[in-house]
Amino acid sequence: MGGDFAPQNVIVGALDALHETGNRFELILVGNEDRIRQEVARSGRGLNNLAYSIVDAPETIAMADTPTAALRAKRNSSIAVGIQLQKEGKADAFVSAGNTGAVLSASTLILRRVPGVARPTIGAFFPSDRGPCLLLDAGANVDSRPRHMLEFAVMGTVYAQCMFQYENPKVGLLNIGEENTKGDERTLAVFKLLANSKLNFIGNVEGRDILKGKAQVVVCDGFVGNIVLKFGESLLTMLKTRFREYASKGVVKKVWMGLLSKTIKNILWDFDYQTFGGVPILGINGVSIIGHGGSTPRAIKNMILRAEEMAAKNIQGEIEKSLRSV
Repeated sequence: MGGDFAPQNVIVGALDALHETGNRFELILVGNEDRIRQEVARSGRGLNNLAYSIVDAPETIAMADTPTAALRAKRNSSIAVGIQLQKEGKADAFVSAGNTGAVLSASTLILRRVPGVARPTIGAFFPSDRGPCLLLDAGANVDSRPRHMLEFAVMGTVYAQCMFQYENPKVGLLNIGEENTKGDERTLAVFKLLANSKLNFIGNVEGRDILKGKAQVVVCDGFVGNIVLKFGESLLTMLKTRFREYASKGVVKKVWMGLLSKTIKNILWDFDYQTFGGVPILGINGVSIIGHGGSTPRAIKNMILRAEEMAAKNIQGEIEKSLRSV
């Protein structure tokens, strides 16, 4: 029931995931049962014996609700009920395009943290010249301590190894310069922790190094990370607007844009948030992925496929083992 276009986009994307995979897994649609059934019928996709079921959750946490207070007041919300299903072993993963804070709070409070994790983190994906780059924290923690940021680096390394198949991911610390003397007191302390860890730490990286692919895992405080994430999300929208404006300035330019549209679409594909679907919460005893409020059916479908992969690869178990070694 979460997101700007719920439940329509969520249900269409969910059923598309089942169609595309040939019922490789079962989906549980959690929310207002009557509205879900109506939307499934309207979508025209709920046929052919698709492997889905419905769990009624009559309450909804709105985007403007205060996360913790809303969870206490709305125990029958789709977020709380859905994550509780995973806690009870009735589901292996949870995805939502709803209130980010509520999903993060519920995931942490209900599923609990992986042993050794002080602060769960949210990772965001960026394309680069050398493959996907994972930046974390992307907004879960705006007052991170050095120890927390070391944990982010460990969790990001595990994710990059398991999900992106990077053999020994390079870890960079986002800073205002490459020199190891740059940064505030906290950043300098984090640098020392990372340098003395068993991670493949390459030192400080700057904002421009993210798209260059200098590091496969970039670590920063959640305050900075969320600003970088929102800036990155705006880039594709701005480019699309510029292309449309160019095409509107005459027939010749419109024809050129038409001829180049497929090439442009392929170039910008990696910048589209829909490709990854959502951002994972790392450091919890389970799988939880948060989608953009404006998620399209394609984004929802890709969130679900990524959640299935994370569950199959036991990301949380791998994180626990790595934290013990560090």
